[in-house]
Amino acid sequence: MKEAFVSEDLKVQIIDTPIPELTAPDQILIKVVVTGTNPKDWKAIRRYTPQLEKYNGANTGDDIAGVVEQVGSSVYEFKPGDRVAAFHEMMTPAGSFAEYAIAYQHCTFHIPPTTTFEEAAALPLAAMTAAIGLYRNLGLPQPWSPPNPSPHSAPLPLIIYGASSAVGFYALQFALKSNIHPLICVAGRAGNDYILPYLDKSKGDVLIDYRDGQEKVIDAILKSAPKGGSPPILHAFDAVSEHGSPFQIAQVFAAQQQQQTGSSSSKPKVTFVLAGPKEGIPDDGSVESSITLVADAHNPDNGREFAHVYFRYISLGLAEGWFKGHRQEVIPGGLAGVRTALENLKGGKASGIKYVMRIGETEGVARK
Repeated sequence: MKEAFVSEDLKVQIIDTPIPELTAPDQILIKVVVTGTNPKDWKAIRRYTPQLEKYNGANTGDDIAGVVEQVGSSVYEFKPGDRVAAFHEMMTPAGSFAEYAIAYQHCTFHIPPTTTFEEAAALPLAAMTAAIGLYRNLGLPQPWSPPNPSPHSAPLPLIIYGASSAVGFYALQFALKSNIHPLICVAGRAGNDYILPYLDKSKGDVLIDYRDGQEKVIDAILKSAPKGGSPPILHAFDAVSEHGSPFQIAQVFAAQQQQQTGSSSSKPKVTFVLAGPKEGIPDDGSVESSITLVADAHNPDNGREFAHVYFRYISLGLAEGWFKGHRQEVIPGGLAGVRTALENLKGGKASGIKYVMRIGETEGVARK
């Protein structure tokens, strides 16, 4: 089969490798139709040490959309011929930059007939990141058990910083299903046409342009809190986690704490999608800070169960129409387009889109 390996300078070599073999009973071999891409595909290359040593590059793709080719002995939900999408286990062989890839059953889900392979390839890693951040780390109400939607129900403010990114867009859709309002969405140039239509001004939802500068963003977020500051903004999902976003969120929390006249037993919570120092976030325990790791989807300590449930819920949302894939841009050339996609991601050219590639367009791959 054809497989693409990315080196640290983002050069891509496409070579012939054997079709991967299943090594666990709950694995699935998938013939990849479309592969998605993520920023980690270029950021984390050094962590793929065994592949780098063998191929002078790594198959870093993790977003799979395709057709089931073979299933392990304990797989009970899928059979050959099924249209599926899947989240490949990161840092392991048999990734999605190839004609065939391997995923585990708990991180695989059926693609509804109305969903294209291109849309499905834009989902797995980013959508699961959003679910883990909102529901495991921030502890917000599950979408199948939302707060009472009556006009008298208490507001539940949520900051989604980077709402037009793939992770932010999926967090927005989950939050809407969870009846979380007001949604305080911070985005850039893709916000007005992509995010604004999802927001309900009557419930206090707002869109804030981060390009207005830090002071204006902080002020706009504070003004978006429920009248009287009750309840305060206690939850933030930072889908950017750099370029000043942690500082701005920290300033919002600090300003609220200064304004509060009484004591509150609830600490503000923020979760980030990137590790590392976070400017402004206090280390005295006054703010609960966490890192959302999508790798937890493969963690046997409840992470696998969480992923199993939410990937099936995503499939349901796609079928019912309340959950949609991030907008896609198809990079031509199949696996030859991997380099262009990753260079665009590294260069910050992606705005409200996911780069995907059709494997059948790869030179040397037989088209059907």
